[in-house]
Amino acid sequence: MTPVAVTAALLPVLSAVPAAAQGSLRLAGTTYYVDSRAGDDSAAGTSAGAPWKSLDMVNAAGLKPGDTVRIKRGSSFSGPLTLEAGGTAASPITIQAYGSGALPKISGADDDCVLVKGSYWHISGLRAAGCRWAGFQIDGDHNELVKVQADHNIAGVYITPTGSHNTLRDSVLTDNNRMSVNDEGGDNDSGAFGVLLQGDDNLVTGNTITGGFAKSKDYGADGSAVEVFNGDRNRITHNTAKNNETFTELGAQKGKTATGNVFAFNVVTSTRSRGSFLITRGPHHVVGPVKGTIAVHNSVYLPARNTIGWSCHDGCSPSILKLRNNVIVVGGQAGFEDGKGADEAGSVYKARSVRFKLGPKSVMADPRFVSRTDLRLRPGSPALGRGVTLSPSWYGGKALGKDITGKPLTRTPDAGAYQH
Repeated sequence: MTPVAVTAALLPVLSAVPAAAQGSLRLAGTTYYVDSRAGDDSAAGTSAGAPWKSLDMVNAAGLKPGDTVRIKRGSSFSGPLTLEAGGTAASPITIQAYGSGALPKISGADDDCVLVKGSYWHISGLRAAGCRWAGFQIDGDHNELVKVQADHNIAGVYITPTGSHNTLRDSVLTDNNRMSVNDEGGDNDSGAFGVLLQGDDNLVTGNTITGGFAKSKDYGADGSAVEVFNGDRNRITHNTAKNNETFTELGAQKGKTATGNVFAFNVVTSTRSRGSFLITRGPHHVVGPVKGTIAVHNSVYLPARNTIGWSCHDGCSPSILKLRNNVIVVGGQAGFEDGKGADEAGSVYKARSVRFKLGPKSVMADPRFVSRTDLRLRPGSPALGRGVTLSPSWYGGKALGKDITGKPLTRTPDAGAYQH
């Protein structure tokens, strides 16, 4: 069945619409249904009473802009779900769950589970677990993943070098704790990513990312909530991260860049014996330089001794890392810089040691978090009013200028992810 055509009955309506505006009209597409338990691949698939059974039917459906695929909750599939068609800005193609119960689950050790090769897809309510490499792999542009789940993959969500202007929001990425490379020597172990960003101009916001951690023969352990490699101008904001090896690590292979990535209003905690908030590199590192990283209004609590707030090494400079209005409490080192050092201001740190020069308005003090897991500020906190005023470009645009609970910033903002 094809999307609704422009019939004679619609012509009088369209004739009243200016030609320039007709392209923005979204005509209704076809809705398809899939149910792994009660479906039948010989059925029409166009009603909840006659759903398809397998994802193969979706992969072969030839979906068009405006079409919708509804997948029954409680269903379970062996992947992949391969989404190659393309929607439009006015008429994306939609994948969503329906019914009650657990999210439809896609798994399969032999394949990546959800492969988004096209553009303008809106995908919600799916779980991808135990996949060959990635739970969700995004190769296209202008796609949205909303309220999805990914667990027990090497990468929960992988946005490839061709993936740009995509959004991942309000999703739960749990225990993506497998290594893709884990061998002796070579400084090459890799894996355990909540999100791996290799594309440009993507937004990762409002997600909960936990358990990005796996044993590594090279490093003892490795893993991250959000890893950026060769990706430019990505915005990672308003996420809650728990018990990952590091929140973010950035790198770029020689001849490529990872420039202008923004980390804002994230809350990072861990009970692990080691960990870090942010690791970036200068030009003397094998995967450096990583230029123009910005970290603002983040709240971090990593109490173990083998921890570090941030590290800017192998040729750090203000062009490599800028930090503003963060609250960072670690049991180890607050931060490390070499070379010319990072550009830092408006922050509160508590740690056993410091290997950087505090910037304007920054202090070493107890920020007085409400608790180990609640990083809001108690009355009398030195972080209240500590921040410096920032323009929207610092935190990824005006629409993102609010704390992790949605409160707007004031002219004299508090340091950290929460505004009092």
